[in-house]
Amino acid sequence: MAAAWGRLGGPALLRRVLGAAQRRACSTGAPVRAPTGAAQAQELQSSGRARFLLEHAAPFSAFLTDSFGRQHNYLRISLTEKCNLRCQYCMPEEGVQLTPKSELLTAQEIITLAGLFVKEGVEKIRLTGGEPLIRPDVVDIVGQLYKLEGLKTIAITTNGINLARLLPRLKEAGLNAINISLDTLVPAKFEFIVRRKGFHKVMEGIHKATELGYRPVKVNCVVMRGLNEDELLNFVDFTKDLPLDVRFIEYMPFDGNKWNFKKMVSYKEMLDAIKQRWPELEKLPCEASSTAKSYKVPHFQGQISFITSMSEHFCGSCNRLRITADGNLKVCLFGSSEVSLRDHLRSGASEEELVRIIGAAVSRKKKQHAEPTLMSFPLCQDALQNAPYSKLWGHAFSHWLTLRASLSKQMGKALLRNKLTKQLILPKFHQEQHWYLRTGILQTQLRGFCVFQKDLSSISDTKCLEASPVGQVSMDCQSKEASPGSEFSNRNLESCTKIRRASDNLTHTDEEGRATMVDVGGKPDSRRSAVAVAIVRLGEKAFGMVRQNQMKKGDVLAVAQIAGIQGAKLTSQLIPLCHNIPLSHVEVSLSLDEARCAVVIRCSCQTWGKTGVEMEALTAASLAALTVYDMCKAVTHDIVIEEVKLLSKIGGQRGDFSRS
Repeated sequence: MAAAWGRLGGPALLRRVLGAAQRRACSTGAPVRAPTGAAQAQELQSSGRARFLLEHAAPFSAFLTDSFGRQHNYLRISLTEKCNLRCQYCMPEEGVQLTPKSELLTAQEIITLAGLFVKEGVEKIRLTGGEPLIRPDVVDIVGQLYKLEGLKTIAITTNGINLARLLPRLKEAGLNAINISLDTLVPAKFEFIVRRKGFHKVMEGIHKATELGYRPVKVNCVVMRGLNEDELLNFVDFTKDLPLDVRFIEYMPFDGNKWNFKKMVSYKEMLDAIKQRWPELEKLPCEASSTAKSYKVPHFQGQISFITSMSEHFCGSCNRLRITADGNLKVCLFGSSEVSLRDHLRSGASEEELVRIIGAAVSRKKKQHAEPTLMSFPLCQDALQNAPYSKLWGHAFSHWLTLRASLSKQMGKALLRNKLTKQLILPKFHQEQHWYLRTGILQTQLRGFCVFQKDLSSISDTKCLEASPVGQVSMDCQSKEASPGSEFSNRNLESCTKIRRASDNLTHTDEEGRATMVDVGGKPDSRRSAVAVAIVRLGEKAFGMVRQNQMKKGDVLAVAQIAGIQGAKLTSQLIPLCHNIPLSHVEVSLSLDEARCAVVIRCSCQTWGKTGVEMEALTAASLAALTVYDMCKAVTHDIVIEEVKLLSKIGGQRGDFSRS
């Protein structure tokens, strides 16, 4: 009977009646009340099925109920794959290959699909991205969604950069809930994480939301050990005078074929730390389908919540469905299964056919979430499983979907078989990403948090550059043959061309021994890169203060990272005979080595030009190390800067180099 009721549209009709009353109440400021029985009957009398529907009311549409009885009344719609930030844990600095605009959902297609879901029982729609507020028609989309009878909540998740400017219009259009992503309250650390300025714009957006009456304004903070767990108390204090709900999200790392908890700060660990400062912290009641465990410090305006996606998953009460920017329905965020609603819509499928397709997908939803789809590709598994490439994968997975959406186009549409491994691999990337692939790694590093992708560009020939871990020498190898199933690293080393030895003559002196700058005008342009490292031994006391971010001068790691980047760009002004090189990329990462009570600095530089960037990488490492010294010298002068050295270089007449 329930299935028949759902197909007849009974639940949708009743919800539209109830939703209409709620919308009218919301728009007038009157209390929200369900219409009385008489009012319902009066509004339904125009329908020939009215009496039947009222007498046989069922709780929810069968099409949005899965085989485990979960009712999906919450839809997340991605408006775009684009983003105006470049978070280091999310994507490379130059971005990712985007889906062609013609393959993305139009505004009308979004409204059509949203209306279909609302008719079937969806009561809340959240707009996501990428960054949804960079889509030009976002205000119009919100306005059209607001007209859907039965839709109770229109929400948006944003990085906040454009929020203050757009929020008045969005509120007028009907937006009634906001989530803002913010992982740090330290401006320098913010710029370090997202590779862009904008901290003050985000804060302006938060305050604008509170001024316009949003209650609460939700602030999403992904807590990562070694990066921002020291700011927990500051975020709680942020709720003292503002009506915020700061939501601490457990970091969701994926390492090889198992979850890696080393970098995750659990809900209970966070709660214990906060209760030490505020033992009077109160637990708040929550809805059955809520993903958050909420608490409040008495007399604070706002509250805090914990999203326990790792330690206590909420799959059993999941009520969410997702539509990607290109129109794929995902019933589980981590699931590999997708159904293209866009294709069915554009091929002229009727509403009834679309509902059946959606219902079939929902019925296949698994009891618990799966692992990220990218792990199913052998080379990606290998890159993450083999030390030292075993780094953390993932962050806020709403952002991860952006990267995955781009990669999945290349994985799913044009898989190629590698000549060496006989395994299915990704096709070649576009020119802007080719450099990352050629060096063997697609890397966005954040104090040890990296996304790695092995070299997939060697498809049409077998010439490869081995991506060796630190401690091995890389050679430019011309592999003659490889047995099926062998890895890239299994080379016939006798067939490799060894690195050319350095010249016996100094190049920065003329015939009379006077210093001179090398003329590189006749050299061809080529891609150049270099990686340098430095270690700063601090001693136990200073190291502990750096780890807890207790230095009076501020965040040592964030400031040193910026100093390193500045140093790389100013190398020609500091080193007399260095050429002024237009750098295309500089990356400086700092990690903590507890065994040595040391800060480990790693700097990489890239350019397209006539000369290398070794000096830029070494200068960046040196400046970052000196900055660490400067910010810690008030605690102790027993600080040692050591092992400033070049790890590797690629490009140039003398060939590639990797330190053994």
